[in-house]
Amino acid sequence: MNITVLTIFPDQFTSFLEHPLVRRAVSNNQLHLRILDLKSYADGSFRHIDESPYGGGIGMIMRCEPVYRCLDSIRTPASRIIAFTPCGTAYTQKDAHRLSKETDLILLCGHYEGIDERILNAVDEQISVGDYILSGGELPAMTVIDSIVRLLDGTLKEGAAANESFETGLLEHPQYTRPEMYRGMQVPEVLRSGHAEKIRIWKRKESLRRTLHSRPEMLDAVTLSEEDLGLLEEIRNEENQPIDPER
Repeated sequence: MNITVLTIFPDQFTSFLEHPLVRRAVSNNQLHLRILDLKSYADGSFRHIDESPYGGGIGMIMRCEPVYRCLDSIRTPASRIIAFTPCGTAYTQKDAHRLSKETDLILLCGHYEGIDERILNAVDEQISVGDYILSGGELPAMTVIDSIVRLLDGTLKEGAAANESFETGLLEHPQYTRPEMYRGMQVPEVLRSGHAEKIRIWKRKESLRRTLHSRPEMLDAVTLSEEDLGLLEEIRNEENQPIDPER
């Protein structure tokens, strides 16, 4: 898979490129990642990348010419171009899986007050990583790359990501490791029992419990088994919560 990042701050990616998962994917030839400085595609000795907006206003706008010049030199028929904008679709794990199947991604990192609207005519989709303001698209680009790289064959141990939060439509169950007792807090007995079926049920139940408490809307989007519905009823009875009649 090829991923190209277009940015005016390429140094922000220096440490990211040394991340173990990224380095592993690159060394295994699963990922070809390049960071391009958009300033090098700007004209003039000052590499002018921004300009004040038409109609007035505070802040500067990223100009069309350097971005289009860069895109014209690198995109191929297989390229999928993504811009990070507040208008974009909220990014999810399903999107990570979808994009991990692409062969050539180009990620455009905006900056300043925004980008010239005409640049968006060149992109295939817009993505938002959340309802908050960032200084630029560099952090969203790293977020998307990290989420994709984890899904490439060989970057994680086989099956390691199968039960993680959002992969099954639920949040992942609590996790514990040694020591068994720490500051009066003990690892649940069932996890120390060695009873595989009891452990499986406990993990599923606690996954449902965590989702119910933290992200209840996720339960409406996932298909629950009869066992799941029974476990949810147990949880609500334990906590004296009303049972949803639609469930």
